[in-house]
Amino acid sequence: MQSNSHFHEHKLRQQPADEWKLEQGLEPARLMLRNQSNVKINTESPEIAKSNSSELRAGKSDDEPEIIVEEERKGWKGYVEWEDYPEKKSNARQRFAQFKFPPPPEFQLEPLPETNPVLEGIRWKMWHRAIGGALANVPEESWKTVLKGGETSRNASPPRISNEDLFPRSSTLITIQCSGTRRIEQIVEYPGEGDEMINAPWAEGAIGTAKWTGVSLKKVIKYCGGLKEGGKHLELYGAETYFKGGECMNYVVSVPWSKVKANEVLLAWEMNEKPLPKIHGFPLRVVVMGYIGARSVKWLYRVKAIETPSRAPVQSREYLYFQQQAGKHNQLPTMGIQIQEMPVSSAIMTPWNKEVVVHNGQIEVSGWAYSGGGRWPERVEISADGGYVWYPIPLENLSAKHKFAWRTWSGSVPCDHEGWTELVVRCWDNSLNTQPMAVRHSWNWGLHVTSSCHRVKIYSVNASKYATRRRLEQFEERGESFMPITRPTEFLPMTMENYEKSWLAMEPRDVDD
Repeated sequence: MQSNSHFHEHKLRQQPADEWKLEQGLEPARLMLRNQSNVKINTESPEIAKSNSSELRAGKSDDEPEIIVEEERKGWKGYVEWEDYPEKKSNARQRFAQFKFPPPPEFQLEPLPETNPVLEGIRWKMWHRAIGGALANVPEESWKTVLKGGETSRNASPPRISNEDLFPRSSTLITIQCSGTRRIEQIVEYPGEGDEMINAPWAEGAIGTAKWTGVSLKKVIKYCGGLKEGGKHLELYGAETYFKGGECMNYVVSVPWSKVKANEVLLAWEMNEKPLPKIHGFPLRVVVMGYIGARSVKWLYRVKAIETPSRAPVQSREYLYFQQQAGKHNQLPTMGIQIQEMPVSSAIMTPWNKEVVVHNGQIEVSGWAYSGGGRWPERVEISADGGYVWYPIPLENLSAKHKFAWRTWSGSVPCDHEGWTELVVRCWDNSLNTQPMAVRHSWNWGLHVTSSCHRVKIYSVNASKYATRRRLEQFEERGESFMPITRPTEFLPMTMENYEKSWLAMEPRDVDD
């Protein structure tokens, strides 16, 4: 036995009150780097102003170029042409150099705010104000448009391309899906890249389906005389200012000619049989069928034939799918796969994660399923035990098939057990593609394309069991709330008298030999 003096010589270190949060990963933003290498690593961040754009000015230099940003076309609020004016782009780059901007908001290692942090768009607003002119208040005005429902402008002229004497219109039901759909699941598993604009913590809602009306880009190109020799990709220009790495540019991406040739690229001026809303790209937008949403350029003003995929950053440096071990320190853009067709995916929309569900042995579940590239969901299956036993959704509970659109579904899944359980959905498309079982199987540093089976944890309360139903009735009789589920019950489920009677009838707790 150790002596008291020995004990006093080795007193336990007093643990700081909040250290347990750090060691359990509950406040990872406060953790410092644990450097076990022989490499010196700088972890100090420079002082950067937080919010007020007037504080960001580092001081006007004598050689700072003048830059006047004006509207390019009447009625096209916020449209500034950059691609044809390299000198103007250069001046904008120098203008940016006069400012210090805050880093993107931290939404992975710190607690999420009440609203999705991308909606604040602090840096986005600062970038616009730094350029000034016609761009100064575009983010605020755009948000007002969203709040009003994105009504159609009556000021801008309709696109001439809608002339049906030249191009007969066509309508197609098309799903547009962001590659960040269900990104929150990757973030919860492991944090990744945290860019403010493209890596917001989207959940199951970054996807939508509409009836789009317009003309096939192939017909327009044919009307214009076809592609010149060497044209293999079509570069699409959007009339908005895009910021990247201290540069100003227009939003530019490309799609291969093979996609256009298949009549799978639509120039749309109507959405759900109404004029295209401002927020969806009025007066003309691209809708690329079965591709990532980033290719469906809004506010289209130019189409250009090129020999290779666009070198613009949205195409060449963003929306890339890297191998899992390609981390922050070695992500060369040539190592990533450009995301085009979306893989098969699905999601549970009800119930919600961590929800308490009282049922009679069958849990009602609903959601959506989608597969890109012209494939469609052929079968949807749900599980109530974490993915061990699967039940198909009846065909009559699936919406109609369409080549480039999702299928919504609803159904019930047997659930006899009680307590915490996991609902899971998976989809099989018409090519027999299905989803990886675990988030880790599709995790990547850029947090793109969460294609794994969607999982929703719920607390099952099976009211078809007599004891459970009687207990629920007791809560009601006493006027006591059943929620929250984690709160200890004030009244015991068994009296001590009944406990003693049961104890006498049971085998002994311990044995003597």
